[in-house]
Amino acid sequence: MEEIKGSGYEAFVVGGCVRDLLMKKEPKDWDITTNALPNQILSIFPQAKYENDFGTVLLPFRSEPEVRGEKGALKDVVEITTYRSEKGYSDRRHPDEIRFETELNKDLERRDFTVNALALNPLEEVEIVDLFGGQKDIKEKILRAVGEPTDRFKEDALRMMRAVRFSAQLDFELEPKTQRAIVK
Repeated sequence: MEEIKGSGYEAFVVGGCVRDLLMKKEPKDWDITTNALPNQILSIFPQAKYENDFGTVLLPFRSEPEVRGEKGALKDVVEITTYRSEKGYSDRRHPDEIRFETELNKDLERRDFTVNALALNPLEEVEIVDLFGGQKDIKEKILRAVGEPTDRFKEDALRMMRAVRFSAQLDFELEPKTQRAIVK
């Protein structure tokens, strides 16, 4: 993050790792979001790889970046993703269009649940960006969709299964409107 910021870009730790830190759990992985475009990230980190259309650059941070952990997840890799918004989900799983954004709030708006729509800037006075009440939901042990739950699940049907899984794993109650949208 220091290298990204030192190159003139914003950088935040984002998503489930922020949730885990706030819950005093060790994060399973680390995601960073930035206003730097993928080619700009690659110029900062030439050893990184960019092999997708979603703005996610994979940066190895240990000697064995391709070691696979539980369930095939890459270990020792940080995902650095350009702020983005998404549009259209004709297959109800993947966005039809990705648009790189310049503002963090646009990236947080597209996320699934309030507890995953958190960003952290640990390099300055610890700043947590929480536009949707994720910290409150963590304290109250509630899992709530960002925005309109039906819209979130129409965008990506897998989010319904993620809701049930997160609820069970974190011992959180599903927020009633989110639960009704899953049933519907």
